Amino acid sequence: MRTVNGRTDRVVVVGAGLGGLACALHLAGSGRQVTVLEREPVPGGRAGRLSVDGYEFDTGPTVLTMPDLIAEALGAVGEELDDWLDLTPVDPAYRAYYPDGSTLDVLTDTTRMAAEISRVCGPREADGYLRFVDYARNLWEWERADFIDRNLDAPTDLITANLLKLLANGAFRRLQTKINQFFRDPRTQRIFSFQAMYAGLAPHDALAIYSVIAYLDSVAGVFFPRGGIHAVSRGMAGAAEKHGVQIRYGTTVDRVETANGRATGVVTADGEFVPADVVVLNPDLPVAYRDLLPEGRARKLTYSPSCVVLHVGSKQGYEKIAHHNIHFGRKWKGTFDEVIRRGELMTDPSLLVTNPSRTDPSVAPAGRHTYYVLAPVPNLDRAPFDWRGDLGRRYADQLIGTLEERGYVGFGDGVEVLRTITPAEWEEQGMAAGTPFAAAHSLFQTGPFRPSNLHRSLDNVVFTGSGTQPGVGVPMVLISGKLAANRITGAGR
Repeated sequence: MRTVNGRTDRVVVVGAGLGGLACALHLAGSGRQVTVLEREPVPGGRAGRLSVDGYEFDTGPTVLTMPDLIAEALGAVGEELDDWLDLTPVDPAYRAYYPDGSTLDVLTDTTRMAAEISRVCGPREADGYLRFVDYARNLWEWERADFIDRNLDAPTDLITANLLKLLANGAFRRLQTKINQFFRDPRTQRIFSFQAMYAGLAPHDALAIYSVIAYLDSVAGVFFPRGGIHAVSRGMAGAAEKHGVQIRYGTTVDRVETANGRATGVVTADGEFVPADVVVLNPDLPVAYRDLLPEGRARKLTYSPSCVVLHVGSKQGYEKIAHHNIHFGRKWKGTFDEVIRRGELMTDPSLLVTNPSRTDPSVAPAGRHTYYVLAPVPNLDRAPFDWRGDLGRRYADQLIGTLEERGYVGFGDGVEVLRTITPAEWEEQGMAAGTPFAAAHSLFQTGPFRPSNLHRSLDNVVFTGSGTQPGVGVPMVLISGKLAANRITGAGR
């Protein structure tokens, strides 16, 4: 494993996102002097916070899996997860709604889930589910140690005994093809393959290795922290500060200063020079290359689809929905083709609706509710729509209308607060191609083919976050923080 050469005593981390905070915790645990510079007044990066008229909204991820990775980062400084976060299992993990009017609860207890699938889809599907769980669990075990939780420098690093197991078990076939070997009902096929969108690909194009995302979502468990996902950021930042990490909020970094092929520190927007032996960059990797580093752009990448998110504060509640709800349209492959291949808005949208206030009433005023509505849309590279015009407002109205058609009676009339986030806002926040999902996980943008977390020529500049290894999603970003720290400390060799 390549590591940073020279002294590594003083580390400056640019950005207090989940990757930057995880890196800071691992570095503090190894005895480094760590300073985190964050432009916002709060930690979290994409996992930030929006507060409007008593409503509290998570601005980024809403689905939390693998809390043991948070525990691992906190454990690096001797802290316990339960002392910093109050986690509640989300049950059901999701409730899926289908065009034929049927619903399917995704339950993380495999016995209960098999019974639920048998009730809705029949016993043959339940048997396929149990076989899928065994398959996906094995994939996760084979992938995690060798290919996810490990720094990869070259394709030859992939050659392990577990690679042979993955090959023998069809992990490099198409995801949809593999899913169809376990499930025959379109409803179960969808609920165990839609997660490919998180990786930036249609299930028909993604590799079967990404069935582990469905495993993490639907078997390993989904959790909700009291106060929202942003509470994870706050807890990690609090633990870091307790153990000597200096976090400076409201501090924008203008550039990385270099001399003789090494970073010497960073310069803030107000002209302050902050010296460092190592600089860790948590902003979106292509944007960090473009805006902060002297070499300019990273290599050309293909990006994941983006999304439009509605943050809704409402006086309207719905007893029959769950915490996380997936509403599938009639189209399936056609929907992915519209968004990914043709760069079009969905004509028959599939939507994620999260209702955090049903689990944690503190995120809304008394008797009120919060909703997070996510609709996949093309990224700005694929379709440079003029979201800064009235398209955002018109599309928000369309999504509200779609929800009302699908059973959210009176949804529009109940809205007290509405904030619409479009690809234009994601771009303004510093996300390449206007997508919060970073580079797509195509074969040659995965593992050692994904942009490295160690700068190609400045050997004391390290990256963390979803744009580098291992990739997108809260678990992967937390792992990226540890991998970045390992580049500095030499751990994990």
